[in-house]
Amino acid sequence: MFKKGKMMVVMAAIITVFVLGFISLTYADKKPTVVVVLKEGNSEYWRIMKAGIEKGFKDFDIDGRVLVPSQATDQEQADLLKMIYQEKPDVIVTAPISTSVSPALETFTDVPVLLVDTDIPLKNKTAYIGTDNLDLGKKAGAFLASQLQPGDKIAIIGGNLSFSVFEERIKGAKISLQNAGITISYEKSGVPDDSKKIQGVIANLLRDQPDIKGVVTTNDTIALPVIKELVKEGLSIPVIGPDGLTEMLEFIADETIPGTMAQNPYDMGYLSVETAMKVINGENVEKFVDSGVDIIIKENAQNRLNFYEKLVK
Repeated sequence: MFKKGKMMVVMAAIITVFVLGFISLTYADKKPTVVVVLKEGNSEYWRIMKAGIEKGFKDFDIDGRVLVPSQATDQEQADLLKMIYQEKPDVIVTAPISTSVSPALETFTDVPVLLVDTDIPLKNKTAYIGTDNLDLGKKAGAFLASQLQPGDKIAIIGGNLSFSVFEERIKGAKISLQNAGITISYEKSGVPDDSKKIQGVIANLLRDQPDIKGVVTTNDTIALPVIKELVKEGLSIPVIGPDGLTEMLEFIADETIPGTMAQNPYDMGYLSVETAMKVINGENVEKFVDSGVDIIIKENAQNRLNFYEKLVK
């Protein structure tokens, strides 16, 4: 009887060790989960960012997904984020379409939230990964001023200033331009993302102020039609956009324009995943993770162009 009891104890111990080992192995094999919800996924900028995110998933061995709202509306993005929250991933990363998404995000009390590309007021935000847009504007203004002479006239053409990123870029550009003695003789905001309308704006400007020497824009969606209208008019005028996308890079490589500023959407995406992994590991992270701004000129345009073309082909 004693031997039988002893055998039962030994068997129970073996089973316990086996079960604990199985549980430990199961948890060890479970990858951390990160879900990224972007604004949209079709434009080049967001495809480049997605490539950086997916490289981060691979490098950090993360079970990750990138999702976008099909109609790119505030409500649809908020609904998508709420659905993802119910899945309880380890971290949620999002590029909010606007501050209208804030009420939904504020309810995510037990899942860390990282913002990428666009910073909005959010009490439970763990970090923002992206561009310092005031600094971007300052650098854009300083670069344009370096191509001109004090007293020269320039135009600022911007998108919807309800987006704080655009407001910050214009504010920064004005600081540098005014410090350099450049005259801001024309300023228009709220320009829609419509190539024909943008070209109409610059055509009217050239008719009314033919002595304009340069243009600063709040995004490449505006900068590119401006450049095309200038080329059509046979004018060689520097135009600064903030994104440094492939078509802008081509204009720099062939010397249509002298240069531009460039955000780093690929780095933004990668850094957002790297920051998520630090959060998962319990590490402290900075509230602002700067993805940097680069000045693009002929000497470095082709290298970046080659890199981006591989990502978006």
